[in-house]
Amino acid sequence: MENVSANQIKADITYLADDKLKGRAPGSEGYQMAVDYVVGQLKALNVIPAGENNTWLQTVRFKRAFSTDAVMSIDGSTTELKRGTDFTISPNPAMSKVDVGTQLVFAGYGVSEPKLGYDDYAGLDVKGKIVVIVRGSPDKFSSSVSAHVMNAAAILKAANDHGAVGVMVAPAEPPVNNRGGGGGGAGNRGTYNIVDEKGRVSVSRTQYGKINIYGTLGFDLFNSLVQKVGKDLKTISVNLKNGTPNSFSLNTGVKIAYTSTYQDVISYNVVGKIEGTDAKLKKQYVVHSAHLDHLGIGRAVEGDSIYNGAHDNASGVASVLAIAKIYHDIKLKPKRSILFILMTGEELGDMGSSYFAKHPTIPVGSMVADVNTDMPTIIAPLLSVTALGAEHSSLSKQVAEAAEYLGLGVEDDPEPKQARFTRSDQYSFVVNGVPALHIKYGSKTADGKNNMNDIVAPWRAKYYHKPQDDINGIFDFEAGKKYAQLNFLIGYLVAQNNARPTWNAGDIFAEK
Repeated sequence: MENVSANQIKADITYLADDKLKGRAPGSEGYQMAVDYVVGQLKALNVIPAGENNTWLQTVRFKRAFSTDAVMSIDGSTTELKRGTDFTISPNPAMSKVDVGTQLVFAGYGVSEPKLGYDDYAGLDVKGKIVVIVRGSPDKFSSSVSAHVMNAAAILKAANDHGAVGVMVAPAEPPVNNRGGGGGGAGNRGTYNIVDEKGRVSVSRTQYGKINIYGTLGFDLFNSLVQKVGKDLKTISVNLKNGTPNSFSLNTGVKIAYTSTYQDVISYNVVGKIEGTDAKLKKQYVVHSAHLDHLGIGRAVEGDSIYNGAHDNASGVASVLAIAKIYHDIKLKPKRSILFILMTGEELGDMGSSYFAKHPTIPVGSMVADVNTDMPTIIAPLLSVTALGAEHSSLSKQVAEAAEYLGLGVEDDPEPKQARFTRSDQYSFVVNGVPALHIKYGSKTADGKNNMNDIVAPWRAKYYHKPQDDINGIFDFEAGKKYAQLNFLIGYLVAQNNARPTWNAGDIFAEK
């Protein structure tokens, strides 16, 4: 592990975040340059290609959808509601023309977890109807469970499982600007989805099963619908937070129609492996992953429009390459095989990882764990960590052992409201049954104030998802070295353990 080079981590970040890669947007020339770079690095480390047809690549076919003509009316009114203020509708990746007339039903948070003692759909008839929900979760849920049930994919699945045909997300409080706020919605930006080689939708954040309407309602419209049936939003919000479902029919008919147009974008996941030594265990894989994409070229900030993504996530890619270097230098290879995946489309909603987790280039069921690295935030010495997701499985044991060896403390998530657990690629593996985790910084600081959050907050405001996230920003490359060592050691301990990682008994993900 001492062979990890902080200088090499810096060199990898410097190349991947160079202006000539133009922000590594999926499908772009700059992204292809990033693909070529990491393939070259893996080849030099004697990693074996593990993509499709014995190549380094898995093809990811994006279908970008647009819609600019959505119309919506309620209760048979001839007055069309104002798109962008009263409502928004996301484009549909599966149907170019959608025309629906049905009823609106309020379904609280849209959460259906009866085993956790909470179900917004209990006793509610939503078959063939559009459910209206507010974003949130009961206070009794842990940060990672809350992040999971609030994720769009989980909300859409719950609605589909109960027979709904649409989901509209509404704010429970007036927007700060007090303009009504339809909010969200893709508009002219489009939405990204993934299709298979036959053009069938494989991964989508706006469509699931028979759910063909996904959008938002503005606060003023939503509040008027709630008041019409004699309900009060403030009371509803309190009840929901306290864990008491508050679902009911809005007694409102709705008609929604729109068309979608499409653009094809081809991108790639990069996949390589190191074969294990144990006759049986080498058929199982420990995954080290990081996303290779970023935001490309966008709105200029302080005269710069290239979103270089040095921290997000050239640093994570550099960490995975450093882990591959450790395995290259180990004379006795691990019992289990090691899989390295550099993924596309994370910035589009964990797209590339979702596709790989559903359609792996290795045998289905052979992945035993994923150790993901996304924007490790190497801006200060690494003294303690949070292992997002590890609390759901036996991986917490390997985290504790590896952290203790490296002299690092392990803490609970310091930013539960950030929903970081579902905002990166490890979540794709979790919901497809593979125990996974994502190491982030803890609170400890060298001066003993232990206020790392206070240091990160202004840094994030200046650099996160901005063109300023380039190699000229704030870096601690020795912290990057320690991240790589820790992530390696966690994966190595899993690879050497004869027992396969398991979900904790009764865990929300145990049935996946």
